[in-house]
Amino acid sequence: MGKVSVVIYISVALLVFWLVSHSPNKSLDRSHHHASRRLKLRSSYTFTGANDHRVAFDPIVADIERRREDKEWEKLQFQNRHPEFDSAPAAESQPEWEDFMNAEDYLNDEDRFNITGRLVLLFPKIDVDPEDGFVSESELTQWNLKQSEKEVLHRTQREMELHDKNKDGLISFSEYEAPSWVRNSDNTSFGYDMGWWKEEHFNASDADGDGLLNITEFNDFLHPADSKNPKLVQWLCKEEIRERDTDKDGKVNFNEFFRGLFDLVRNYNEESHNSSHESSDLMEAPAKKLFSQLDKDGDGLLSEDELLPIIGKLHPSEHYYAKQQADYIISQADADKDGRPTLTEMIDNPYVFYSAIFNDDEDDYDDFHDEF
Repeated sequence: MGKVSVVIYISVALLVFWLVSHSPNKSLDRSHHHASRRLKLRSSYTFTGANDHRVAFDPIVADIERRREDKEWEKLQFQNRHPEFDSAPAAESQPEWEDFMNAEDYLNDEDRFNITGRLVLLFPKIDVDPEDGFVSESELTQWNLKQSEKEVLHRTQREMELHDKNKDGLISFSEYEAPSWVRNSDNTSFGYDMGWWKEEHFNASDADGDGLLNITEFNDFLHPADSKNPKLVQWLCKEEIRERDTDKDGKVNFNEFFRGLFDLVRNYNEESHNSSHESSDLMEAPAKKLFSQLDKDGDGLLSEDELLPIIGKLHPSEHYYAKQQADYIISQADADKDGRPTLTEMIDNPYVFYSAIFNDDEDDYDDFHDEF
C-alpha cells in the first residue's frame, strides 16, 4: 500500500507541476494572486497570557516564526534584567527587522517558497491513517496538534532555561516566580487571585511528589488543560469553584453555575461560535438539566469531583483548538464537500492552509477562547 501511495503522490505532483509550467495565463493569475495575498509572519506569542492558538500549518513557517519569537523573548528578558536600557535606542533592531523582512520576502517568493510544491511535499506526511489519497478531519487534527505540541514544548523549554537557576534540569518552587505581567497587575486580575502561580498549583503539577518539576511536569504546570495528571485536573476543578463560589460555601450553586460555567460549556458544544446569544429564560432549562446531571448527590450544589465531567470544556485542550482549525480548513478547501480534501483540492485552495499567517480583508476565522 505504501509503494502504491508513493507512486500516486509522485504522479499527481508531476501532473500539477506540468500544468503550472505550461499555463502562462495561470502563471500571470498566480503572480497577481500572490501580490494581493501576502504571507505575513506573526508575533504569535504575546508574553501576556493571551495567545493565538492557531498554529502554522507548514513546519518551515513555524520554524521561522519560532526563531522570530525567540528573538523577541530574548529582547524582553534583557529589558527586564536591564531596565536602564529601556529608553536607549536599540542598535540591533534594524538588522533584526531586515532579517524578518527578508524572511517574509522568502515566503512570498514563489521561486524559493512554492506553496504548491510545499503542499505536494506535506500531503503524504498528513495522509497517514490510512494512506488513501484523502486528508480526513482526524488526520489534519493530528497534524495540527503535532505542530502545536512542538510549539508549546519549545516555549516550556525556554521558560525552564530562564527559571532553572542552578541548571539541574529541574524547577523548584523557590526558583519559579510569576510572569512579570502577573506580578505587575493588581491582585484582582484574573489568573493571580485564582492561584495559577501559587504553591498549590506547583504541588499539583509535581506528579512524582519530589518537590521539583521536570520538563514534563513544568509543561503541565504552564499548560494544565493538556495535562493527564489527575492531581492537576483536580486542582483545575478546585480553582473553578474558587473563582465562581461567590457565597464562599466551597461549592457552586445553580446561580453561580448559570452565570458563568454554563456559557463556557455551551460555547464548547456549539458547532458555530458565531451563534446569536439567546435570552437567559431560554437557556435556563438546559442549564438546569445539565446541572442536575452533574449534581450526583442531589444536594443542589456542585463539588470539585462533580465538575470533573466538564472541566475539559471549561479549559479546552490544544486538541480542541487543533480540531477547530482542521474543521475550518476543511470547510474552505473541500470543494466536493465529502469531508476529505484531496491533494488537488488543497492545491486549488492553497492559502486556506496558510490562513494562520495570511490576513485577508475578510477574516471569518474566530478568535479562540484563551485557556487562562
